[in-house]
Amino acid sequence: MIRFLLIFIVLATPVWAVEPDEILADPVMEARARVISKGLRCLVCRNENIDSSNAGIAKDLRVLVRERLVTGDTNDQVVAHIVDRYGEYVLLKPQFRLGNFIPWLIGPILLLLGLFLAVKFITRPRAEPVTALSKDEEKRLRDLLGE
Repeated sequence: MIRFLLIFIVLATPVWAVEPDEILADPVMEARARVISKGLRCLVCRNENIDSSNAGIAKDLRVLVRERLVTGDTNDQVVAHIVDRYGEYVLLKPQFRLGNFIPWLIGPILLLLGLFLAVKFITRPRAEPVTALSKDEEKRLRDLLGE
């Protein structure tokens, strides 16, 4: 029973993708690399950071982050280099700037527009019910139909 529980715990925990050959000897530099890696999106796995992704490109990005840190780049310089290379999509939390405000705002705008149209549709005046024909109209209709 205990073995089963231990195996379950090991399999249920997330797999850390950083391989031993990637880890830097300096713990401070490694901590900086981990902080940067957790903010970068794996280009294959979509909403997973490169620190926990097993994809090949995630490994390449982790190695690139560590190489840039070893050369003396700051955290911001490393992130800027990767964004220049792969685009802003690589950031898990993109920056809110003038150039990308439309994608940030289009969701709430469409939601408000949909709510407005739904309220407008629900509260619109109903059509008048069709009333019965008067005696004169019935006679005229019969004459027209040739009855």
